[in-house]
Amino acid sequence: MRIVVVGAGEVGFRLVRTLSAEGHDVNVVENDSECIARAEAELDARVVRGSGARPQTLYDAGVVPGCDIDYLIACTDRDEVNILSCMIARLGGVKHVVARARSMEFTDSLDWADSLGIDMMFSPERSVAREILELLSVSSAVHTAELLDGRAAIYAFHIAHGSPLCDISLMEFRRKNPDLIAVVVYIERGDEPDIVPDGATVLKEGDLCYVVSYREQVWRLEKLFQLRSTRSLKRVFIVGGGKLGFQVARRLRQAYKGVEVRLIDKDREKCERLSAELSDVLVLSGDGADEKLLRNEGIDSADGYVAATDSDEVNMIYCAIAKSMGAAKCIAVVRRSFYQEMPDHLPIDAVVDPNEALASVILRYIRYPGHSKALSIIEKINAEMLEIVLPPDTPLAGRKLMDLNMPKGVLVALVARGERKSVFLPVGKTTFEPGDHVILFASTERMPQAAEFFSAKG
Repeated sequence: MRIVVVGAGEVGFRLVRTLSAEGHDVNVVENDSECIARAEAELDARVVRGSGARPQTLYDAGVVPGCDIDYLIACTDRDEVNILSCMIARLGGVKHVVARARSMEFTDSLDWADSLGIDMMFSPERSVAREILELLSVSSAVHTAELLDGRAAIYAFHIAHGSPLCDISLMEFRRKNPDLIAVVVYIERGDEPDIVPDGATVLKEGDLCYVVSYREQVWRLEKLFQLRSTRSLKRVFIVGGGKLGFQVARRLRQAYKGVEVRLIDKDREKCERLSAELSDVLVLSGDGADEKLLRNEGIDSADGYVAATDSDEVNMIYCAIAKSMGAAKCIAVVRRSFYQEMPDHLPIDAVVDPNEALASVILRYIRYPGHSKALSIIEKINAEMLEIVLPPDTPLAGRKLMDLNMPKGVLVALVARGERKSVFLPVGKTTFEPGDHVILFASTERMPQAAEFFSAKG
């Protein structure tokens, strides 16, 4: 495909790097000298200097009447530039136009995108807020992402010393827990090559296991992997009163009626505004690393601490400080991929990356335009989950899972069936029905083949 990406910041850079590696013909438009230098040095793409909001710049990138460009993706940090780029591209005949929206009002409904002639507008704050909430709710998980509208999810757990899972095969794990709806789809094991497991794979202490599970059973997974269960959230600190901090605070109060939420920001005017909008949240004007403030507010008994300022470095340092003062789980918001590995080197429990979330949602829209619920899991493991609804005339109807001859390396993790969407773990003898919601796991390279296999019509 021919693709134009407007903006070569963190989001645009990741998109261009991935799309060009997949063999697409990509032009990238950028106005910032540093971003241009980085793009020209590291990306296999043509770089066009200039503003994506100018018709002449887009003309230089190939957006001309009658052009054969498949997608224009506008992902700068300015909504007006993204919107205008898409409108110009639409007039130029680009088949699909996609815009990043930093202002979440644009993504409250599809009306804005429809009225502006934009196919999709994406804002990652809501999905990232949900991820943070799930990480707080399941304290021993280091990564998580929801599936099936929140009824199921994928969790990453380390196997603790003394866990009953040590040195048993996945087949034995299934035999010992027949009523547990959970499947291990990926394993990271120290310096060894990562594993896409089968029934004979033996689990080891320290393994980081990615497990797809029914949401209501996650407490059992915690006991098996970590020998403990998460207690109900009582007190959570959030530092940074931007869009993301606001979303996390609001969702916490909605999900946990008894939780005490302290939202800290240095900007007094912003605090006054937040206090009016979040009447059941204690909003404090101050420094998120102020020892006296934190101790006075009970950091030593906090269940969670979320650093969501605009600075990656500040967020990581603040989390390390809060952890040293007794906070049970500390989550840092980072926007540069370089910092994804920081929990291995600093006392931070987890990091979340809004830029990765945004790049992932745009990539899934391009890769699987008919499957809006595709979900990139964790960038570093290069794997994806995909939710597919079997069509009414699916050729898989009545066929057993064991007889499908699926592409190698593709796993059917969960199936949801019926009006109530009851979720179950498929086995070899499971037969499929039209309308089944099938959760697939596969490497990024194999997922297109898997999507085609399960989407086929009779």
